[in-house]
Parts: sequence; C-alpha cells; structure tokens
Amino acid sequence: MKSSWQVATAAEAFAAAQFARCGWDISVQYGANQPEYDLVAVDGDKVMKISVKGSKDGGWGLTQSFIRNADYHGAIDAWLQKHTRKTVFCLVQFKGVTATELPRMYLATPAEIGAWLKAAAAGRGDTILYERHVWSDRARAAGTVDEIPGSWLFTEERLGQIAAQIAIG
Repeated sequence: MKSSWQVATAAEAFAAAQFARCGWDISVQYGANQPEYDLVAVDGDKVMKISVKGSKDGGWGLTQSFIRNADYHGAIDAWLQKHTRKTVFCLVQFKGVTATELPRMYLATPAEIGAWLKAAAAGRGDTILYERHVWSDRARAAGTVDEIPGSWLFTEERLGQIAAQIAIG
C-alpha cells in the first residue's frame, strides 16, 4: 500500500470483515462526503457507527485540524464534540504487517481515545494516537512511552464490552 487511499480502503475492508466474523451485520457507506462514520454494525437491537482509521506508520492522526495555539487539550475536546455516543473507532495498523498477515486492529470509544490523547506526551496531550511511541531526549515528554492499552485489541470480548457501553451510555 502506497497511498493513503489504499490504506483507508484496506482498513475499511478488514474492519468490515472482522465485525462480520464476530456475527455483526455490516452496512458500508460509499462516497466522498461521509459523515462521522464509515460502517454501521448491527447485532440484533445493538447498533454502532464505526469510524475506521487505517495506518501504515504506527499512528493515527486524529485532532490536527482542531489544534490552535498549541492547545492540545482544546483540540481533543473539539474533536470529541464531533462524535456521538454510538460512534466507535476501529483502528487498523499495517506497520510491520506482511501481506500474509492480518493487520492489528483495536476498538475504542471517542471518550477513551480522548483520555489517552490528553495523557499522551507526559500530559501535554497530542494530536496523534500512537500504537507505541517512545519520546526522544529532545521532547518535552523525554523518557516516557505512550502505548495504547492492550485491552483495546479487537476481540469478541472487547466488541461485547464496547456494545454494552454504548447500550448503557
């Protein structure tokens, strides 16, 4: 995959396949002007809007367009306001994955991602959700490591947890 379009297209296909593998019905949106989500996943009366984000470099840029005056937390808050409680992010990572392997996939709510982004870079906040990032000696967060929780890994159990959160929320 060379272009961002190819990464996005592959990520969406893998995400749809994984939800279907877990027994969910999938509706895929097509077109240039999509709202906040790419897929709709349905299991009985449970409905989720799935925003799929693909990456081939180890991180997902999420809040860059909202940042003003280096206010990372403000950018994250503005980003959070764009998402409804039924939105779930499916993060698909191709970095270090060969064509004979499945990409790593994670599920997280906007609130979980927002909290992670605010805690990143030793609490300064960040616009990029890194799968794993070691801050260099020149960075404000020197010596710290930001890594998304292993509990976000896309499993049937995680999918059930997220579905329950959305049903309650």
